[in-house]
Amino acid sequence: MQLVRLGPLGQERPAVREDGVVYSLDPLTAEIDGAFLAADGVGRVRAALAAGALPVLDGADDLRVGAPVARPTAVVCVGMNYAEHAAESGSTPPDVPIVFWKHSNTVVGPYDDVLVPPGATTVDWEVELGIVIGRRARYLSSPAEALDHVAGYVLSHDVSERDYQMKVSGGQWSKGKSCETFNPLGPWLVPADEVDVQNLGLRSWVNGEARQDSTTADMIFDVAYLVHHLSQYMVLEPGDLINTGTPQGVALSGRFPYLRDGDVVTLEIDGLGRAEQRVRDAVR
Repeated sequence: MQLVRLGPLGQERPAVREDGVVYSLDPLTAEIDGAFLAADGVGRVRAALAAGALPVLDGADDLRVGAPVARPTAVVCVGMNYAEHAAESGSTPPDVPIVFWKHSNTVVGPYDDVLVPPGATTVDWEVELGIVIGRRARYLSSPAEALDHVAGYVLSHDVSERDYQMKVSGGQWSKGKSCETFNPLGPWLVPADEVDVQNLGLRSWVNGEARQDSTTADMIFDVAYLVHHLSQYMVLEPGDLINTGTPQGVALSGRFPYLRDGDVVTLEIDGLGRAEQRVRDAVR
């Protein structure tokens, strides 16, 4: 089961894809957001599908694909969560998760353009597993409890401007992470119980040339640990997005050129779909 949002920017309609058929979720909800997920949205969709209560969404294949979750309250990111990525960045693997933030308005659809800020020269790609929270997570007692608070998983692109991130950041990374369009998300949200989350291949390409090829089994801190750990320092709300880090193979390594106008970035994660964005220069 794949939860999707389809339609023009700002006018997306909630839908679900099952066995290749797209059904409208209009009878259940006006939006796929934190409130819907917290109210057992996934279970309600499953029940409606089983009952044959959802109409087919005609023309779904012709509609723009939006981010599968609307308006995340927060986008919490984990840095250097793959040892080889830390090494290519010239850093030692962290002993505790490195946490930074993206502005939630960076989230766009999986096929929307990525805009290069005026004058920026070090825009980088990062394919990442995204966690979407389904139940409020506050001071969880153990990692074993954490996965019960996850609604599902999603393909996320943590776009970065490295000079903003490291040279003019004052020690905080968020300047280089929060430019408009810097978090394409989707194409769909897959319920947590349908995903073998620590055994997913994740890959990226730029202009058809391979860049990243790894697996979530190589995470330093796994999903359960991250959700538990973050809940000790912040309250995770339904609909929040957690980006879990990227593997080796980014431009920061010095092995590849940074992104520029006209480039095409393609990303995929097993079972979570494939996304593609064209890079464009932003206009003031």
